[in-house]
Amino acid sequence: MIFQFPALLFALLCLPLVWWLLRATPPRARQQVFPPIAFLARLRPKETEAARSPPWVLLLRLLAVGLLITGFARPFIPGSRDSTQTPGPVLLVVDDGMFSAADWTDRLTTAQTIVDDAERTKSSLQLLTTAPQAEASAIPPAPQPAATVRRMLNSLHPSPWSVDRAQAARQIGQLPALPFARIVYLADGVAQSGDNAFAQALRARGAVQEIRFSSQSGMVLAPVAPTSDGTMARLILLPSAQPRLVHVVARATDGGTLAVIPVPVAANATQADVRINLPITVRNRIDTLSVQGIASAATTVLLDENTRLHPVGLLSSGGADTPLIGSVFYLRRALAPLSDLHEGTLDALLSRPLSVLIAPDGTLAGAQSQKTVMEWIKNGGTLIRFAGPALAGSQQDTSPSDPADTARNLLPVALLDGARQLGGSMTWGTPQKLAPFEQESPFRGLDIPTDVTVSRQVLASPSADLGTHVWARLADGTPLVTHAELGKGEVILFHVSSTADWSNLPLSGLFVAMLQRLTEHANGLNIPAENILLSPALTLDGEGIAGPPPPTARGIQGNVFATTPASPIHPPGLYGPTDGRRALNTAAGVQSLRPAPPVGTIMDASGQKPDLPLGRYCLLAAILLLLLDGVVVGLMRTGRLFAPRPLTLLALVATLGALTSPLHAQELSTPPAVPAAALETRLGYIVTGHEDVDTASREGLQGLSDFVNARTSAVMGHPDAVHPGTDDLTYYPLLYWPITADATTTPAMTAALNTFMAHGGILLIDTQGQDGGSSTTDTTFTADAPGTAAALRRVTTGLAVPPLVVMTDHHLLAHTFYLLHDFPGRYAGLPIWVAKEGDAENDDVSPVIIGSADWAHAWAVDSAGNTPFAVIPGGSDQRLQAYRFGLNTVIYALTGSYKADQVHVPMLLKRLEDKP
Repeated sequence: MIFQFPALLFALLCLPLVWWLLRATPPRARQQVFPPIAFLARLRPKETEAARSPPWVLLLRLLAVGLLITGFARPFIPGSRDSTQTPGPVLLVVDDGMFSAADWTDRLTTAQTIVDDAERTKSSLQLLTTAPQAEASAIPPAPQPAATVRRMLNSLHPSPWSVDRAQAARQIGQLPALPFARIVYLADGVAQSGDNAFAQALRARGAVQEIRFSSQSGMVLAPVAPTSDGTMARLILLPSAQPRLVHVVARATDGGTLAVIPVPVAANATQADVRINLPITVRNRIDTLSVQGIASAATTVLLDENTRLHPVGLLSSGGADTPLIGSVFYLRRALAPLSDLHEGTLDALLSRPLSVLIAPDGTLAGAQSQKTVMEWIKNGGTLIRFAGPALAGSQQDTSPSDPADTARNLLPVALLDGARQLGGSMTWGTPQKLAPFEQESPFRGLDIPTDVTVSRQVLASPSADLGTHVWARLADGTPLVTHAELGKGEVILFHVSSTADWSNLPLSGLFVAMLQRLTEHANGLNIPAENILLSPALTLDGEGIAGPPPPTARGIQGNVFATTPASPIHPPGLYGPTDGRRALNTAAGVQSLRPAPPVGTIMDASGQKPDLPLGRYCLLAAILLLLLDGVVVGLMRTGRLFAPRPLTLLALVATLGALTSPLHAQELSTPPAVPAAALETRLGYIVTGHEDVDTASREGLQGLSDFVNARTSAVMGHPDAVHPGTDDLTYYPLLYWPITADATTTPAMTAALNTFMAHGGILLIDTQGQDGGSSTTDTTFTADAPGTAAALRRVTTGLAVPPLVVMTDHHLLAHTFYLLHDFPGRYAGLPIWVAKEGDAENDDVSPVIIGSADWAHAWAVDSAGNTPFAVIPGGSDQRLQAYRFGLNTVIYALTGSYKADQVHVPMLLKRLEDKP
């Protein structure tokens, strides 16, 4: 046992003095009958000697004082470090793979401490790392002096790939047969293949001390195929008993932060999806995802063009899309996970930026439609058409030799009339399979299922240059997919229908892959041939920092790139030419993480077992003994205790139990709680039932409240979530109402909101984006909010909304505090509707404000103090303007039209001057 303050033990010399002071106790009370005269007659002044305490009470007091002194000296039992001081060779094994970067500094410090211990005992060391290296290891296979190993550790860096413990086991077997006095293993705690062989090889050399570090090293960020719900990566972690909140940072090519995404991880969870709620145009600018606070290649994901969601338009004929047989049924399901898919009429689709337009059979019949699409193609668009009964019966071969006629009909090649039938009761042929794709085709390298067949097709008219237009053929050589350039764009035709009537191609995975390749091709991406070697262009080191490729990096063939793991010769990074670059990520092949079983005795980072403190137990025992002494003295003074008898001891134990038990006080009736909004000014937001929208509303109003507190004399509290019709809205000057597509109201809710507005409250309604189906506003930088226009009409039915006009910078709301000329939120340039001035009741204050700028996301500030949502397109200046508009709205809600009264001040002063 060791004492942190051993000098305090000299206080034990005072125990004799304590014995002398504490040995006396007051005499026992004498029972006396009380006849007053006889009692007074027998009184005689005399000296009485105090009764002495029983020996066992004295020992009790001495023991309590001794425990107090010992407790304040803070004794502890140190962890065992016997092997540290044992001279002899030391084997130091270090996990330096991708999981070690998170705690690399602590790991290196611990290793240097072990080297210092070996140097004090003049012991040699053998250093062994478990991550494979591209070149032959520079670490000698024999023990080295401590100074040499220290230099090796200083030049050591974490590797951006996994450890290879099977190879490390073979290296341990090749070490000299020395009796190692100490074996120390700095582990990353994550299970890998070859763990059993590695553990057996280490244990065969002696007792192993395994040191693990308490950090977030057991975590990777793995890439996933982008989806329409915003999932772009997945956190894979070792399970933990406590819930965690991990922040993922999305950065652009220039290193600028586009968003900080909070990812909650439940207790004992091993995976969590990273969903990025940003407009598609902003999401496509993301080049890197990384976990905030952990610099590691394992927590960094590089994105390439394969992860972009390119805008694709799907032309609809306007009829009902019957499941399984509709013309767009298979197209919609194939394209939705791969692109930013928009579906609608031709005018609606071409009114937004598109890279690809897909037209099923019969959707481009009109001459005006074909002329409009032709101009769009000439400006760089790509049209993908599908054949069908309408195209087969349109007499396409009237002038097959005239290229102008072919272009006029938006076809890559001239077609023969009718359709070719393969396999049927009236034909001799059988359904044809697909031929292998040629190297010039964008479909090269795709696997062709053997069960994909074509039973009907439209035929291309024979011509001398037909072969140059063919990208896919059937086994008999007839074209399946043809293409032709038109201006800056391209026309592509599938000679089969988009349904399963003519071919089972739409039912296969090949159909999805072909559409993905065509989408990438339309956006200028070059799909490398499978035998092309993709050279490294940029690589990551172990800490996730991008840089030029090391000399040992080698290229990867295109046909095996997707299955190639990160390794010393293939470090993680970007490979291939600029127009066809592909990303190789460290955690691309990781599906799950498991904690590694212990190899030896688990130690902490200092290389020893944790110390066992005893001071707290000594102090606790002393307090209990002092309480017992107090009970004993009280009983002795009353004459109920003379010697420690069994019944007396039982009574003492019962008394101590009563002293330590909680007191059950009589419950007092408490007055009803006063709402917090009645004690301080608070803003409120109407709950929508969507967790992401409600979270953004809470964080947005909190950010706005902080902005108002910092720049005005108003004192705003935390915002409240309210349910109109259930909660009392009297306390709130302003309610923020985000509208979602499924928003509904009840009569009670409508009545509560009408009462709220009638008594001076302001309702700020925000559709959080434009409904493309009902707005003609320029929405280049505006998020789509489909269904919100109908939802807005639905929820405002029954509300006492006065006549509305578009707000200008002359409105009172534009100069209640700041002088504003525009009123942006997350999006800019959108109109705001307010009550017409002069017609509104309640002192000419508008009871309702309606807009679609998504103010809450612009105001939002998360728990870390970051603004997690990007504003488009103005950046930080636009966010500041959004805050200023919010401050003006709060002042407008708190003070009403006081600002309007100031316009009369000059006239009043003039009248005062004229008054005699």
